[in-house]
Amino acid sequence: MRDPTKSSRPSRIFRWLAARWLPILVLLLVLAIILGAFYINSKRPDLVENIKGYGYLGAFLISIILNATVVLPAGNFLVLASMATLVPSPTLIGLASGLGAGIGELTGYLAGYSGRAMVGNSERWTILEQWVRKWGSLAIFGLSIIPFAFDIVGIIAGVLRLPIWKFFLACWWGRSILYVGIAWAGALGWEAILNLLA
Repeated sequence: MRDPTKSSRPSRIFRWLAARWLPILVLLLVLAIILGAFYINSKRPDLVENIKGYGYLGAFLISIILNATVVLPAGNFLVLASMATLVPSPTLIGLASGLGAGIGELTGYLAGYSGRAMVGNSERWTILEQWVRKWGSLAIFGLSIIPFAFDIVGIIAGVLRLPIWKFFLACWWGRSILYVGIAWAGALGWEAILNLLA
């Protein structure tokens, strides 16, 4: 007869390693992404301008890059609004940007997954944590439509161990709504300016 302790020993070792090292590795990955984005931006500050020429793919890539910065003020609203004037469909610019934002915001989720120590217990944190704890994906969806300070929500979702696919889908859908609105505002605003000048 097989000893049950022998078969469970590798799984106990794996759980111990995952509990101790996985958060550290995830945090290092997030830091590498952020530092990589800043390094690329310092070496090639014209990169965003060059990517604009790629249309929908450019909007997707810009959105990934600018949403991957955790708790740092790097917005892409003006870039997306101006890109919407260069392509036939502002809606597709918004949808491509929303998908990129969902991917980029995963850095905040992963940072939170690696541990809560990186964010203090402010009143804002407590309120947002209660909302995410109570409403889950619905809170993430609603908060991702609000333009500023979504990074903390991603960190909270990671800390609470909300399933990553739920976080991604809620963020993607909410950000898509926000970015479609921004793209249309840019396209219509630009047309209004051109009409005034004509």
